[in-house]
Amino acid sequence: MKYLEISKIYIKSQLVWRADVVFQVLFTVTKILFAYLLWGIIFHDRTEVAGFSFQSMLSYYVISSFLSQIEMSDGISSEISQRIRNGTFSKYMVIPIDIQKYFIAMEAGVVAYYGIFQFMAAFVWVIIFRIQFVVSHNPIIILCGFLLVVLGLLFMVQLNYYLGLLALKYQEIGTFLMIKNNLVAFITGSIVPLMLLPEGIVSVMKFFPFYYITYLPSMLFIGQLESEAVPGLVIIFIWCVMLQVLIHVTWGSYRRKYDGVGI
Repeated sequence: MKYLEISKIYIKSQLVWRADVVFQVLFTVTKILFAYLLWGIIFHDRTEVAGFSFQSMLSYYVISSFLSQIEMSDGISSEISQRIRNGTFSKYMVIPIDIQKYFIAMEAGVVAYYGIFQFMAAFVWVIIFRIQFVVSHNPIIILCGFLLVVLGLLFMVQLNYYLGLLALKYQEIGTFLMIKNNLVAFITGSIVPLMLLPEGIVSVMKFFPFYYITYLPSMLFIGQLESEAVPGLVIIFIWCVMLQVLIHVTWGSYRRKYDGVGI
């Protein structure tokens, strides 16, 4: 299958950028180390904070750091916008592939490659910090968590693909990307667990897809918020469908404005 071959090509191509793997691993280690020091101080005179024990909090950070680091679809919007501006995007429009599926396959290859090293780094630091790793013993919940991770990664690919397509109409999409990056860093729960925020704010976040990309899967893996597993899958799936419709409409509208290609 041609898209599988694309994934394999991108796995191999990452071998050229071995230094990037080191930096990505260091970012993961930095997050875990920061969490260990910060929450070690907070838990010094208490055994529980917002339903978390010290070990479950560290387990959350290990998982959320891993998930946030393997989400690397930012490059999709950047590549699309750059190729549109320099006139080389046409190559995707003439080769016999679906452009969006090409980028999904590309992202799958990148995630597979970096995911191995990120997992190894997280595992090593669990041993170094002697974290008594907390994990759900319910296989159904674990499965729901994995499905949420897959749908979350798919949604982020869709989102970055859509933002890249906006370059077909707008000369500069940097503002869109900056807003997206700042929002995602906070509302996915990769900085602090969303459970620590006011309940009203968290309730509003549940209507949006970012709640289900990093935060909810991480919580499910450590055995918390299990009642939200199935509703979470339904909501993120609906968001993926709606965004796909938006992509289809946007592509159909904007492609004719790109150097007359596709008319």
